[in-house]
Amino acid sequence: MRERNEGRINRDQLLTVGDLEIFKENLIQEIKTLLASSTTTPTNKWLKSSEVKKLLGISTGTLQNLRINGTLSYSKIGGTAYYDYDEIAKLLKNNEQRWQIK
Repeated sequence: MRERNEGRINRDQLLTVGDLEIFKENLIQEIKTLLASSTTTPTNKWLKSSEVKKLLGISTGTLQNLRINGTLSYSKIGGTAYYDYDEIAKLLKNNEQRWQIK
């Protein structure tokens, strides 16, 4: 008696277009689920300087300039500066550039 190899693909097994369609739909659904469950906001409300620099893709000097000119407020505890994520998101939204294709 021959065993059934459910879920296993043999080298001589053929795939149909229908099989590929089912695979595509399952893959798309799984990607949608992953995207819906992932968060774009950090888990912490307060970010350290290194996290802000990475998030915005800026240098230490640029972050310092944003602090000095009052563009980005911060709280300092000991020697560590903390930035409110919501304020960073608001700053980005307020400075959003709209491009028009002519």
